[in-house]
Amino acid sequence: MANPKIFSLILFSVFAIASAKVFFEERFEDGWENKWVVSDWKKDENTAGVWNYTSGKWNGDPNDKGIQTSEDYRFYAISAEFPKFSNKDQTLVFQFSVKHEQKLDCGGGYMKLLSGEVDQKKFGGDTPYSIMFGPDICGYSTKKVHAILNYKETNHLIKKEVPCETDQLSHGYEDIPKEIPDPDAKKDDSELYVYPDLGYVGIELWQVKSGTLFDNVLVSDDPEYAKQMAEETWGKQKDAEKAAFEEAEKKTAEEESKEDPVDSDAEDEADDAEGEDSDAETKAGGASEDADDNDEDEFHDEL
Repeated sequence: MANPKIFSLILFSVFAIASAKVFFEERFEDGWENKWVVSDWKKDENTAGVWNYTSGKWNGDPNDKGIQTSEDYRFYAISAEFPKFSNKDQTLVFQFSVKHEQKLDCGGGYMKLLSGEVDQKKFGGDTPYSIMFGPDICGYSTKKVHAILNYKETNHLIKKEVPCETDQLSHGYEDIPKEIPDPDAKKDDSELYVYPDLGYVGIELWQVKSGTLFDNVLVSDDPEYAKQMAEETWGKQKDAEKAAFEEAEKKTAEEESKEDPVDSDAEDEADDAEGEDSDAETKAGGASEDADDNDEDEFHDEL
C-alpha cells in the first residue's frame, strides 16, 4: 500500500461508556523509543530485522514518522507496555496505520494486543496474544483484513470477509466496518468479549520484502476519539502523501527511460535507415530523369 491505511477494530460491549479513556497512544514522536522494546527473537539465527525510524519514501509530512521494516527476508518483533486494564463493560478500540511501500506481494501488516505478563525481549511468533489484527495480502486470492480473537486459549479467525487496499498509500478510517462481530458471539457466554488484563501492544512479522511502516497506534474505549485521531493524522496528510507518491513514480519512470539506451539506439538506427532510403530514392529519381533525357535525344536523332 502506498497509502498508510488506518485500521480500526472495535469490540462493543452491551454497556454504555461512562467516560472515554485512552489506554495507549503512540504517534512515534520524540522519546518513542523509551516505550518500545525490540525483541531478541531470531537474533541468534541472524534473521532478526532492523527497524528504521522514518516518514518513508513519500509522505504528507516529513516530520511525521513511524517505524519501518528495513531488511528483506527477516523477522521483526517489537512491543510496548501500558497499564493493565480490563475491557469488561467497555467498548474496546484498537487502531493503527500501516503503509506497504514495497509493493507487497505476500505478507501481513498485523499488530497484536497481549495480556498477562510478557517477557518483551523474548516476544515472538510463539508468544500468546489476545487479539491479532491487520491486513493480509498474498497474490490475487488473499486481500483482506484479518482479526483473530483468542477465546479460552484458542485463536478464532473472524468469518466475515473485510477487504483491504493493496496499493502503496495510507487509507482511511471509513474504509472498513466500525464493528467486526465475533464469530462465536451467539454462544451462551456473556463475557465472551472480555480480556481482563490487557497490557501490551506488539508487532511481530516475517517479511520477504521489507518496507512496511507502522504509525498512529491507539487502544481506547472511544470510537469517536479514534475517528478524531485518524483525521488528525492520516486525514490531514493523505492528499499530500498521494501527490508525493505520484511525483516519486514520475521521477522513477523518467530515470528508467534515461538509463535504458536500447530504445534510444533503436530510434537512431531507424532514423539512419530512413535517411538512407531517402538518399536512395533521390539517386534513383535522378537516374530515371537522366534515362528519360537520353531516350528523348535518341528519338529526335532518329527523326
